[in-house]
Amino acid sequence: MQAYLGIDVGSVTTKLALLDEDDRLVYSTYSRTEGRPIDVVQQEIRRMADQIGKDIEIGAVGTTGSGRMLTAAVVGADVVKNEITAHAVAASSIQPEVQTIIEIGGQDSKLIILRDGIVTDFAMNTVCAAGTGAFLDQQASRLSIKIEDFGELALQSKTPVRIAGRCTVFAESDMIHKQQMGHSIPDILCGLCEAMARNYLNNLGLGKEVLPPVIFQGGVAANKGMVRAFEKELKTEVIVPTHYGVMGAIGASLLAHEHASYNGSVPTKFKGFAVSDLAYSTSSFECKACSNTCEIIQIRVSNEIVARWGGRCDRWESVV
Repeated sequence: MQAYLGIDVGSVTTKLALLDEDDRLVYSTYSRTEGRPIDVVQQEIRRMADQIGKDIEIGAVGTTGSGRMLTAAVVGADVVKNEITAHAVAASSIQPEVQTIIEIGGQDSKLIILRDGIVTDFAMNTVCAAGTGAFLDQQASRLSIKIEDFGELALQSKTPVRIAGRCTVFAESDMIHKQQMGHSIPDILCGLCEAMARNYLNNLGLGKEVLPPVIFQGGVAANKGMVRAFEKELKTEVIVPTHYGVMGAIGASLLAHEHASYNGSVPTKFKGFAVSDLAYSTSSFECKACSNTCEIIQIRVSNEIVARWGGRCDRWESVV
């Protein structure tokens, strides 16, 4: 079977998606990056090979996410795209009329505006943890509840409290204060979800026209409390795709398939399932060629440099 592999490596999670010739999802995985992107990608490719069989022919590979360059060097990618493009392509494949994409992951969040299938505007928050999955994880742990139960508990709220959600420090302090006042856990969790939705829309949605259909993807889309909070703020239905957690990887796979269709005679750069067993190492150095002093990242395999990137010019990339 000919298949197309998409890999989305984020700061918190790593996702793989394998699509067949008809762009049907035949395999996907969602795992923690744990600060070891290369090891986790190799581990997941090994697991994929064991489950689907190594006789599957990979027609092309696409990478996305904050670790897309690193992953591309490791596995041999044909397409390397940013998260905005990958998420937009994936959302459009399941809802061609989509006009707004809400994407919230472990460490960042994105708002993507589309009109007639084209990205016309977007915003990203990669600085503050308020409104991300990591903050929800932290609060669930503090309250001694499973993150999987967070959304269901929030839906049980009858009178949600108002939480200050513009800053994680203030939000946590406000939550503790509300607990001390005797408010129930469901009311506090629901209040936190509503605060996060307001914060997201006030920051990323500032000056943007958020129109339906609205699609919510990323790991936080699993939280039903967050879905309801966005629906309350936007006064419209918020669609959560079946494979909400791996939409970035699906988008990368779709882009890889498109690339292969346009370059059918060009063989894929994929290095094969054997990449899961190769020994890679990474290092960096500061370029002194000009005043920019760029940090150059390099990947080695058996002491041979296979990739470099990070400079504002192509001085180092061109010598690989």
